[in-house]
Amino acid sequence: MPDSRPTRVAPGPGQESVWDYPRPPRVEAVPERLRVVVDGELLADTTGGFRVLETAGPPVYYFPAVDVRLDRLVPSPHHSVCEWKGVADYLTYAVGDRRIENVAWRYGDPLPGYEAIAGAIAFYGGRVDEAWVGDERAMPQPGRFFGGWITSRVVGPFKGAPGSGDW
Repeated sequence: MPDSRPTRVAPGPGQESVWDYPRPPRVEAVPERLRVVVDGELLADTTGGFRVLETAGPPVYYFPAVDVRLDRLVPSPHHSVCEWKGVADYLTYAVGDRRIENVAWRYGDPLPGYEAIAGAIAFYGGRVDEAWVGDERAMPQPGRFFGGWITSRVVGPFKGAPGSGDW
């Protein structure tokens, strides 16, 4: 039977390997400015964000709700459950004729250890027009389910890529 374990990439100077991230995940404050852009407009912009780090996934960035254009988002009927963080509620972007279903999510009452992200909003990098960490435009984590943002500061391989289903 072939070995399905991923070949890890060694991080270079100033980089982190997602394989060094913990399980259960860890929450950290983010010193860089974070931004989300849709239709040329800043939908979210903060210097007070957080990132959640979990083994094999690029960081997931959370914006304090006060730094998000909540008037552009409407509640979605979709929910999901994370074994670590609890129940997530989803939000849909709705402006004029443009709708982006389940573009973002939040944990209103997260489980112990994740209180820092209570009410904060995370966006799928692949569903918005632009996602930025500092001055670098982030790429979305592969796969439809995961919400991490990939920058030059993280190396994989990343879960969500083809062939990663059994990791």
